[in-house]
This record gives sequence, C-alpha cells and structure tokens, in this order.
Amino acid sequence: MKKTLLISWALVIILTCAVSLVLAAPAGAQNMPIPNVSLNFGDGSNDPGKVGAVMQLLLLLTVLSLAPAILMMLTSFTRIVVVLSIVRHALGTQQMPANQIIIGLSLFLTFFIMAPVWQKVNSEAVQPYMNEEISAQQAFDKASDPIRDFMMKQTREKDLALFIKISSGKKPEKPADVSLTALIPAFVISELKTAFQIGFLIYIPFLVIDMVVASVLLSMGMMMLPPIMISMPFKLLLFVLVDGWYLIIGSLVQSFH
Repeated sequence: MKKTLLISWALVIILTCAVSLVLAAPAGAQNMPIPNVSLNFGDGSNDPGKVGAVMQLLLLLTVLSLAPAILMMLTSFTRIVVVLSIVRHALGTQQMPANQIIIGLSLFLTFFIMAPVWQKVNSEAVQPYMNEEISAQQAFDKASDPIRDFMMKQTREKDLALFIKISSGKKPEKPADVSLTALIPAFVISELKTAFQIGFLIYIPFLVIDMVVASVLLSMGMMMLPPIMISMPFKLLLFVLVDGWYLIIGSLVQSFH
C-alpha cells in the first residue's frame, strides 16, 4: 500500500513539473515551426535536367551506402583486421584490445597504406571530373586503374584463374583486361589466405607457452587450475619484451610493398 502511494505521488509530481515547464515557456517557443525535408521528382517532362540531377543524387546516396563494403573489400583493411584479431586471440585477452580499437587501428593503417593509390585517383580522375575535363565514364575508368593495379599486386594467379574459369570468360592477355567482377573476389580470398598465414606464424610462440604451462601444471597435479590464467601473464610479458605491436604493424605495412 505504501509503495503504491509513493508511486502515485511521484507521477503527480512529474506531471505537475511537465505542465509547469510548458506553461512557463515563451509564447513563441510553443509555435516554433518544425522544418521538413522532401525529395520530390515533380514533372520532369519540361525539364529533363531536373530528373537527371535527382537520379545523380540517388546514385550518390547508393554509392555512399556501399562505401563500407568498398573500403573493406578493395583495400588492405581485410588483411589487417584479420591479423589483429588473431593476435588478440593468441594473447588470450578475450576482448582486449576492444573491437573498436582493432577496427579503428585497421582503418587508419588502411588510410596510410592506400594513401598513394587515393592520391593518384584524386589527381587523375576526381579533379579532372570536377573541372569538367572528362566524362563520368572516363573518370570511372581512370579511378579504377590505380585500384586495379593495387589489387593485382596482392592477388594470387591461382585465385584469379579460379574466378575467370568460373565466369567462363576467356583468358585475359594483360592485367587491364581482367574484369573487376573476377578480380575483386580473387583479391579478397588472397587477402584472407595471406592474413591466416601471418596469423599462424604469430600464433606459434603463444601456443608454445600454453603447452609448456599446461605441461607444468599437469606434472604438479594442478589439473583444476585453468592453464590460461597462468600462461596469459607470460604471453603478455613476451609480447611487451619483443615490442610486439611494433613488429606486427611494421610487418603488415611492409607486406603490401
């Protein structure tokens, strides 16, 4: 009964405060207009340029919605984030570093690695197109060439041949003849294989520490004590002594050159 009475009084006080704030507000604030935004095609029969501008806007919004996928699939992001995730699991620190830190570090490393490619795209495609020196199709072709060259250097011939064979296309005579529909998935699986190879080499020292600690605990009869509780401080100590982040990040960046 007392709880019900207290809840009732609390509701009365809250409602009273709300009514007081509304009544105390200035008269102009109560009639403040709320802006609205509308996207209307209208009648484009007399002015086709308006419809074309709206379609370009919709196309731009579509490209922006696909930007995260483009960033992950066409750049060095895949290899970096996979390797850093494997390092975290090898250390056995569960969620440390956090996912936000790993993804953020991977993004900035991607910006650093891809900077020469993006500068070339900007100077050869974006700026001429903004200055109306080339058409949209020419800008797309010039922008795709530096990205294609980067992906071709990191893609294995075996993976590329697989997707060309699946697509039933003829064997390209030169790298420029390779279609992006075959190059992009081949580049992704090549990056995944390279990332797992690097992760395997990183995992071996930490695996040895886990095996040694587990053997020592078993020989001492301490079977109920989880080995990871003992091995994790030693793995962290080893990682700090060898300056692990310096070695891993340096090796990752240099692997793209």
